[in-house]
Amino acid sequence: MRKGLFLSKAVVVTCVVAAIGAAATIIALSVVYAQEKSKNEMTLQSTDSPTTSPTSPTTPSTPKEPWQRYRLPESLAPISYNVTLWPRLEPDADNLFIFTGHSTVVFRCVKETELLLIHSNKLILTSFEGYFAKLRGLSGAAAPSLKDTWLEIPTQYLVVQLNSPLQAGSTYELYTEFVGELADDLGGFYRSEYIEDGMTRVVATTQMQPTDARKAFPCFDEPAMKAVFHMTLIHPHETVALSNSMNYDPVNITMNGHNLIRTSFEPTEIMSTYLLAFVVSDFKFISMPPNADIRIWARRKAIEEGQGAYALEKTGSILAFFEDYYNSSYPLTKSDQIALPDFSAGAMENWGLITYRETALLYNPGVSSNGDKEWVAIVISHELAHMWFGNLVTTRWWNDLWLNEGFATYVSYLGANFAEPTWNMKDLIVLNQIIGVMSVDALASSHPLSSKEEDVLTPEHISELFDTITYSKGAAVLRMLSEFITETVFSNGLHVSTADSNLFCILLMLFAVEKANIKLPHSVEVIMNRWILQMGFPVVTINTQTGEITQKHFLLDPDSVVDRPSEFNYEWFVPITWIKNVGDEQQYWLLKKEATNTNMTLVGANDWLVANMNTKGFYRVNYDSDNWERLLAKLSSRHLDIPVINRAQLIDDAFNLARAKMVSTTLALRTTKFLDKELEYMPWETAKRNMNYFYLMFDRSEVYGPMQAYWKKQVTPLFNHFKEITVNWTKIPENHNDQYNQVNAISMACSTGVEGCEALTTGWFKEWQDNPANNTISPNLKYTVYCSAIAAGGEKEWDFAWSMFKNATIATEADKLMSALSCTKEPWLLNRYLGYCLDPKKIRKQDATSTIISIASNPIGQPLAWDFIRDKWDHIFNNYGGGSFSFGGLISGLTQRFSYEFEYKQLLQFKEDNAGQFGSAATSLEQALERTKANMNWVALNNKEVFDWFTSEAPIPN
Repeated sequence: MRKGLFLSKAVVVTCVVAAIGAAATIIALSVVYAQEKSKNEMTLQSTDSPTTSPTSPTTPSTPKEPWQRYRLPESLAPISYNVTLWPRLEPDADNLFIFTGHSTVVFRCVKETELLLIHSNKLILTSFEGYFAKLRGLSGAAAPSLKDTWLEIPTQYLVVQLNSPLQAGSTYELYTEFVGELADDLGGFYRSEYIEDGMTRVVATTQMQPTDARKAFPCFDEPAMKAVFHMTLIHPHETVALSNSMNYDPVNITMNGHNLIRTSFEPTEIMSTYLLAFVVSDFKFISMPPNADIRIWARRKAIEEGQGAYALEKTGSILAFFEDYYNSSYPLTKSDQIALPDFSAGAMENWGLITYRETALLYNPGVSSNGDKEWVAIVISHELAHMWFGNLVTTRWWNDLWLNEGFATYVSYLGANFAEPTWNMKDLIVLNQIIGVMSVDALASSHPLSSKEEDVLTPEHISELFDTITYSKGAAVLRMLSEFITETVFSNGLHVSTADSNLFCILLMLFAVEKANIKLPHSVEVIMNRWILQMGFPVVTINTQTGEITQKHFLLDPDSVVDRPSEFNYEWFVPITWIKNVGDEQQYWLLKKEATNTNMTLVGANDWLVANMNTKGFYRVNYDSDNWERLLAKLSSRHLDIPVINRAQLIDDAFNLARAKMVSTTLALRTTKFLDKELEYMPWETAKRNMNYFYLMFDRSEVYGPMQAYWKKQVTPLFNHFKEITVNWTKIPENHNDQYNQVNAISMACSTGVEGCEALTTGWFKEWQDNPANNTISPNLKYTVYCSAIAAGGEKEWDFAWSMFKNATIATEADKLMSALSCTKEPWLLNRYLGYCLDPKKIRKQDATSTIISIASNPIGQPLAWDFIRDKWDHIFNNYGGGSFSFGGLISGLTQRFSYEFEYKQLLQFKEDNAGQFGSAATSLEQALERTKANMNWVALNNKEVFDWFTSEAPIPN
C-alpha cells in the first residue's frame, strides 16, 4: 500500500506513546507535511469521453477466495485517478436520473499477482470484447492479457483475473466505463432536489464516507489507498461544477446533441477516496477579501438573503485558529463549503469542498436561534479541524475512526470558543458531549474506542462505528488527556513540522518529557490504553471519613453481564481532581482498585469535598453518605460555593448512581431541591435530562401527577426570573447560556402547568396564525412555542404549522416546525404524520428517521410509532437503513420508553422476525434490549419510593 499520508497502527502507537501517549495519531498532525506537499505535485494526462454500457452480469464465487474477503489485498497501490462524470439532471425515458462516466486508475504493483480487485458497487460497466475493463502497462511495462472479469456483489468488487502476473515495481492503468443511477439515497454520487420559485431544481452531489466512492466510479476504496484525483465534470449551462480542487476555465462542448460545459479541476492532494467530493448545481456563493479563497455556496435565495454570512465570517477566524493550533498553514489553495438540501450527516470534511446540511451552515439572525448559531460554529470548526488531522494525516483503517472523529469533536469546541469567546464553549462540551455518552458507555453492550482491524470489515460494521462512543467518548478522553498533561503541552505537541516521522516522534517525546516536566505515574501510552482499548469507565468512590478510594466498572444495570473481555480487567488509571471547602484544586492518581489518601478526609463538621473538578475526567464519583449529606446541605444553603459544572455533575452522577443501585433514588432527587434558587443553565439542563428518564418511565403511571406538581414548584421561580429580566418577555437575555435557560424555563413551565405559560405561548402562536407573513416569535423560543401551542391545539394548529413547514425557505425554521408537529396529542394526526415520513415529497429522506423518533418521544405517539415501524420495517430498512448515519438512532429512539415485560418480548420478537435486516442498527438493537431489561428492573424497584417522595415534596391539592 501507498505510504506517506496515513499512519499504520504500529506507527501510531510507537509515535504517540513516545510523545504524549497512545491517544494519538491525534498528536501526529503535522507529520511529514513538507514531504507530502512535494509528493502532491504529480499530475497525469486526461482521457477521452466515454460511451454507454450494457448491463454487467455476475459470476458465482468459490468460498474463501480473495474476492470474498472484504479487505483489499496488499498487492496493488493506486497512484492517481482520471475520472470524467456526466450527471443527468433530468430523468430519462424510464424516469430515472443517471450518470455516465469513465475512469482511468494508475497503480503500482507491490507484490506479483494475477488478480486485480477494485471496488465497484451499483455501477453498470461497459464490456470491451467481453471484459469490463482495459489494462495497459506504463513506462515500458507489458500488460498481461485479461482472463476473466466479473462483479462480486457481496464484497462490492470488480474482479479482474489475468493470464499472467503483474510485475512488482511496475506501473499499470485500468480503464472502465460505466453508468450509475443518480438516486436520492444520500450515498455515493446522488441527487438532491429542492423547489425555488415554483420550480423543482436538481443538484448532483456526493457523500463518499465511509464506503460509497465505489458507487461513483471503480476505485480502491479504503482510507489507506491514497491517490491523486484528476476530476472532470460534464454539466448543463446555467450550472456550476465544484470539486476538491480549483477548476480550470470551463469549456463549451457538444455531446450527443447536447450543448454542455466541461469543467476540469486541478489535481488534488494525495488523499483517500472517502474525501472526494463533486457537486453540480445552480448555486451561488459569497466570499470576502482578503479570504477570497473561502467561499460559501448555497441555494441562490439563501445566499441573497445573507444566510451564508455568518459561516463566511467565522470560517476565516476558525481557520486562523487551527493554523496557529497546528503551527501549519492551511494545506489547500481554497476552501469551499456548500449547504445541501438533502444530506444524511451533519457535514462531511471533504478536502477543499466541505458538504453540510443546510442547518449546519446557514444562519439567518432574524429567524434562527442562538442554538442554531452555535451549531453552525461547532460544525464548521469540526470539519475544518479535519483539514489537517483526518485528511492530511489519516488512520490506516476504520477501526481507529475515533482518532479522527474524537479529535475533531474535542478541538471543534476550542475553535468555536476562539470564534465566539463569550459563549463558554469549553464548558458546554460537558453538556453537549460528555454527559450524554456516559449513559451509553455504561451499558454492557458498549464497545472500546479502538477495535482490531479484523473485527471491522463489512460496510455495515464500518457504519456502526459512526456512533456517540466514537465521537463523544473520543472527545472526552482526549479532553481528559489534555487536562492532565495540560492543554499547553497538548497543543504545543502539535507545533512540529518535519519531513521525518521518526524525528517528529522524538521531538514530541523530548518536548513532552524533558521540557514540559510533566509528572505522570506511567507513560501516557500505559495510562491511555486503559481508556482506549477497553469499553466503559469507572465509578470512583471516596470515603471522606477514612480517605479510602475505590474504583469499579460502572454499569447502569449492575445485574447485566459483561461478556467482552478486557486485558486490563476493567481497571483504569484515574486522574482524580478535587477541592475541599472552596480550597485549591488538588490531584491524585488512582492506580489500582483500592487506595488510601488521607488528604481526602474531612475533619470539620461543615467540611465538604467534591471530586472530578469541572468533569475533567471520564468517570463518575460516589461518596460516603456523610459527604453526600454535606454536599446536599451546601447546595441548599450556598450552592454558588460549588462550581457550576460540578453542580451539574453532582446531579448527573447522583441520578446515574441511583439507576445503578449505588445510592438511593431519593438521594438523587434531593440533588434537585436547590434548583428553586438556581439560575444557571448547566445544572438545570442536567436535571431536565435526568428527569426525562423519570418521565419516560413514569408518564404512564400514578407517579406522573405528583412528579408534575414537584417540577411545577421548582421551575416557577425560574420562569418568574426570566419574565422579570426580559421585561415581561419583551427582551432577549444577553448571556448565551441565559438564552438557553430561558427556553428551559418556558418549556418546563408550560409542560408542568405553571400559570400563564400556556396562555403566553398559544397567544404568540395565535398572533402568527392571524398574520402568517409576520412571525414575531423570538427565534430562541420558536420550537418551545410551536410545540406548546400544537400540543394545546388540534387539527387547525397542526395544519397551519404543516403549511408553514412546507413553505419554509430557511432550513432551521423548517426543522423546528418539523419537530414541533410531533407534539400534538391527537393520535390520528400522529398516525398521519408517520405516513408522511415515508413519502419523500413530504418529509425528506434525510429527516425521516429523526421525525419518527420525535413522534416516538411523545407518550401518545410512542406506541403508534412502534407499531408503524414493525409494520413497515422492510420498506424502512431498504430505503432508509443500511449505512445511513441516523438509522441506528431509530431503534434507540423508538424503545427509550420501554419498561414493561410485554415490550421486552415485543423487542425480542422484532429481532427474531427481522434477523439479518438491521445493518448499522444491529448494535443499537442489542443496547435497546439491555436498556429495556434495566428499565424494567429499575421501575419495579423504585416505583413506590419515587411516588412517595414526590407526593411528600409537592402534595397535589384535593
